[in-house]
Amino acid sequence: MRVMLLMPLLVASVAHADLWDVRAPVVQEPIVAKASSYSGLGADSITPEQIAKYAATPLPHDVSRHIQAMLDIRGAGTGTITKKGDRMYFASAVTGSSQVWRQDGPMKLAVQVTGGEDRTAIAGLSPDEKWLALNRDIGGEENPGLYVMDTKTGAVEKIQHTSKVQTTIQYWSDDSRSVYFRANDIAPDSYAIYRYDLATKQRTLVFAEQGLWNIADQRGTQWLMVKSLGETHQEVFTYDYASKKLTPILGQTEENEYDVRFGSAPGDILALTNARAPFTRLYRVSGTDFFPISPADLQHDIASFAIDEQRKRIYYVVNDRGYFHLRVVDAKNEHELALPAIKDAENIWLGSLSRDGRYAELTYDSATQPATTVMFDWQAKKQTTWRVATVPEIDTSTFAKASLESYPARDGTQIPMFVRRPTQCAEPCPVVVSFHGGPEGQSRPGFSATAQMWVDAGFVYVEPNVRGSVGYGKEWQHADDGPKRLNVITDIEDASKYVRAAWAKSGVSPKIGVTGGSYGGYSTLIAMSMFAGAYDAGVQQVGISNLATFLQNTSPYRRALRISEYGDPVKDKDTLAKLSPITYVDRVRAPLLSIQGVNDPRVPVGEAVQIYTELQTRKIPSELILFPDEGHGAAKRENRALTIGHSIDFFAKYLK
Repeated sequence: MRVMLLMPLLVASVAHADLWDVRAPVVQEPIVAKASSYSGLGADSITPEQIAKYAATPLPHDVSRHIQAMLDIRGAGTGTITKKGDRMYFASAVTGSSQVWRQDGPMKLAVQVTGGEDRTAIAGLSPDEKWLALNRDIGGEENPGLYVMDTKTGAVEKIQHTSKVQTTIQYWSDDSRSVYFRANDIAPDSYAIYRYDLATKQRTLVFAEQGLWNIADQRGTQWLMVKSLGETHQEVFTYDYASKKLTPILGQTEENEYDVRFGSAPGDILALTNARAPFTRLYRVSGTDFFPISPADLQHDIASFAIDEQRKRIYYVVNDRGYFHLRVVDAKNEHELALPAIKDAENIWLGSLSRDGRYAELTYDSATQPATTVMFDWQAKKQTTWRVATVPEIDTSTFAKASLESYPARDGTQIPMFVRRPTQCAEPCPVVVSFHGGPEGQSRPGFSATAQMWVDAGFVYVEPNVRGSVGYGKEWQHADDGPKRLNVITDIEDASKYVRAAWAKSGVSPKIGVTGGSYGGYSTLIAMSMFAGAYDAGVQQVGISNLATFLQNTSPYRRALRISEYGDPVKDKDTLAKLSPITYVDRVRAPLLSIQGVNDPRVPVGEAVQIYTELQTRKIPSELILFPDEGHGAAKRENRALTIGHSIDFFAKYLK
């Protein structure tokens, strides 16, 4: 499951109100699918001249200075702790890209142990704690290589890093002699499982059945395996490594979500699923019987769960309308266990667990408190702070709190939204509506330096959770699957209708911008095209402009997962055309900025280029920024600053 990130014509507000009445309904107009204007993925699908032409221009020093200061705010993130509780490894992007650090005790000076410009992440500590598994990605391609580091010498050894191949750890063997990993090197749309022997440096193929496989848990020679058939459709199997026997156990006759682990008793499985109730619940599955672990009367989704290696305690996170609350139960009798009180926390979730289960990282935040982690020792009943959040030159106590509000959709459904308001602005305050990615995502409250930058710039910052978002039950999440999206896509336009009417001052409606990344980028493009006139300007990042070309060109492993969400390219061809922003490009009148990573493996760079080209041909005010060293969104510090700075500047130009 998913647990949780991140300019020239001006149309008058009065004209927008008129357009709502005179524009014919979208579904009644003839739809003609646009022919593909590009092919391929990544840097190979675009010329070096284009990349250079659309490079981001530098920001003015005073603008960059404030953004860089805000980016220096860093929460005390989670890490991987040793069994003795005397050492922790964690990742930090303080150097500009994510690298791994080592800390030899609470509040001790951390030491950087990996370096370079390529993002590096912790993949797991070996049981004997002599080796640290690492993932390293180049340029945001999301094709990480797998490495191991000697924790004594710091020497790094490559297991596998192959171009256009994802190599990720599955687990360490109990004797720490082998690493099991998966890779899509046999077929780009399928994951095979390998064993790598650290002594002989040899890899052995151990599982090669076609499919998007993942080992969810391991106990001796038993694997608990998940096969993904869609983003929200999984089947669960057991696999005996010794006998090579694969046995189906859950999800084979249905289309539901499953996240699973082995339970405390032999034969028991813990399953987080929405298969048996309107909301996602956590169950203990014994044979064919499901026994609820999370309260049966709880009217909220469970966002995630974990069980420690010793099968002592089960942790799960309740998603209460976007607020996260952590609960713990005894793995044997399922009685709830008390956690230490954390003052003024809006959200609390689990960071990580030590291998023996003694130590649990509890992470919390609020609108004014960056993410902070405390280590709780179950044996000593004591919590310890290892690192504190850093907020140089910034008083976060003044940050705007996210207010949970709602707006009515045209069918009367109340759509939840989080709203952050500046303390003062020229009335009516300009508004920026930000749609989250996914679409199986959720905007949540808590600490956000990025949201505060919008507030500091004088904008009301609005984050809706339209139908299709997670966290509100199965019906809400699946309301936009495939052709059903046509019935609820209007939630995007209805947000602007409400804001213009309800937040007007002295008869003057606020100007409204729309933004978002990934699916939020798609939502932005829909808002600007299908619902042209609803918003005064738009900034989209890595968004889909044509669902047909997206499905044709995205990474093969992604294509299989996204068809279940957006629709089949053949069977649902007409629907994909009706739901593609480029179909309505003739309607666009308001200015649009597109920002895209060239190496994006999910949404091809061609999606941004083709919509920009169409707008330029029609002389619609539009801009394009390409980052040659980024993938699905900016990750490097400099590029993040450029993204935020140009986005705020674009809206300041057209909304103020």
